[in-house]
Amino acid sequence: MSDLIWQKPGIKIDQRIQRFLAGEDVALDRVLFVHDIRASRAHAEGLARVGILSTDECEALCRELDALAQDWAEGRFVLDERYEDGHSAIEARLIERLGDVGRKIHTGRSRNDQVLVASRLYLRDALAALREACVAIADTALERARVEAMQPLPGYTHLQRAMVGSAGMWWGGWVEAFIDDAVLAADTARWVDANPLGSASGYGVNLALDRDHTTRALGFGRLQVAATYAQLSRGKFELQALTALSQALLDLRRLAWDLSLFTTAEFGFVRLPPEYTTGSSLMPNKRNPDLVELLRASYAVVAGAKAEIEQMLSLPSGYHRDLQFSKGPLLRAFRHGLDALALVPDLLRGLQWNREAIAAAMEPGLFATDKAIELAAAGVPFREAYRIAASEPLPSYGADPDASLAARVSPGAAADLRLDTLAARLAALRAG
Repeated sequence: MSDLIWQKPGIKIDQRIQRFLAGEDVALDRVLFVHDIRASRAHAEGLARVGILSTDECEALCRELDALAQDWAEGRFVLDERYEDGHSAIEARLIERLGDVGRKIHTGRSRNDQVLVASRLYLRDALAALREACVAIADTALERARVEAMQPLPGYTHLQRAMVGSAGMWWGGWVEAFIDDAVLAADTARWVDANPLGSASGYGVNLALDRDHTTRALGFGRLQVAATYAQLSRGKFELQALTALSQALLDLRRLAWDLSLFTTAEFGFVRLPPEYTTGSSLMPNKRNPDLVELLRASYAVVAGAKAEIEQMLSLPSGYHRDLQFSKGPLLRAFRHGLDALALVPDLLRGLQWNREAIAAAMEPGLFATDKAIELAAAGVPFREAYRIAASEPLPSYGADPDASLAARVSPGAAADLRLDTLAARLAALRAG
């Protein structure tokens, strides 16, 4: 590891301690590196605006930061164990190329606000990706809901056959679920879209830093005004972003559970695309829904990340090194969660219904509620209608799932799915 930017003369560095202190920072900072470079460029411009850097010095720093970003993108610069973290790597590169001019880049800032601003920029992108992933899933479900609006499918409560349902209703539930998840991702992105750069270590600096300029330059929606709140918000914003991610993965878990059940021989309602299944290492007869099961388990990764950060945040105000441990859970959860969600649209496009198995599951009891409602609509008190239907379950149109669905006219039910309303919400999300 190169010389540490905080190292004092005469103090010996114990490499075992330093390895523990650095932890995963170098590896994790590879995800944040481009954001850190971008924020360093905005900081250099801000220093020039208050006279700390000359125009030539600012231009030289910006030029070298742009070159570093290019070298990083093309693999010519490697962030590895030579560096304590991404922040020190940027400073070392600037000093190597520009000497004393490079040594000026850290004026008026701390690694605290560096990691905060890089994390905010990352979260803004990650939440945008989450919104897009949820929109893509909702779009796919909407396509299938339109095509299969009136295809019968047993509806379940308590894992028992309950009422006649439809594939259109099943799909419509996932359309609206993932629309809501996309809205939550967008709302969360707006909430975390605040610029902490210039708060330094949490108490500001004795320079008239142009924080409004860095806010504009980095495209933030607002300035995070209180220098002390910048530190207080670390972990808090990450938790809220993980909450948005967890809502999408909760819906994915329930969707995956349905597919896990529907693909069993006991149900037999769904056939998965073969590329979404694997074989057994022992049993030649098996095709296993491993992908669906891992999608179902993916929520646990995010829940674990939230628990890590929540436990770490039992802290007083100000910066504490404990906060370093917020990066790992956040980045791992978003990487895993976004990878999982990206697989879902093709999975949903490719699954096929087994109509014969579905028809065989349409037992007479599924029509009992229709009978009770029909009698109530004809004037029979509902409790009496309920008693009659319990002993005489078939409605006047008999055990006909198509007729049952056609009569289901309550808004959101099979005969009035209101898919155009959901499509309009999706269009608004794409536009905004």
